[in-house]
Amino acid sequence: MAAGPTIGADNASSFIGKDATVCGKVDSAKYNENSDGQPTFLHLGGKFPVHKFAIRIMGENRGKFTPPPEENLGRMVCVSGRVGRAAGNRAEMEVVDPSELQLL
Repeated sequence: MAAGPTIGADNASSFIGKDATVCGKVDSAKYNENSDGQPTFLHLGGKFPVHKFAIRIMGENRGKFTPPPEENLGRMVCVSGRVGRAAGNRAEMEVVDPSELQLL
């Protein structure tokens, strides 16, 4: 796990540009197979498009996740790393390996 505090998805926007472990329930999930890069998004802190935090898994890394990441809908998860900024000024973190996504 990355250095930094453990925070809830609702507080993630206060940590953009910093390392943290963000935890919360997956309220919605979407595999965008027809979008550039074929990303999968796990939305925490509310359902898309009013979520507070998103976990992004690009298509090139999707095959590493068994079962597929969107099957974590309704589960509590934690993800560690650098909190980034996504569209709409929301917090986001990209995950490239299943070891970065902890299921609770």
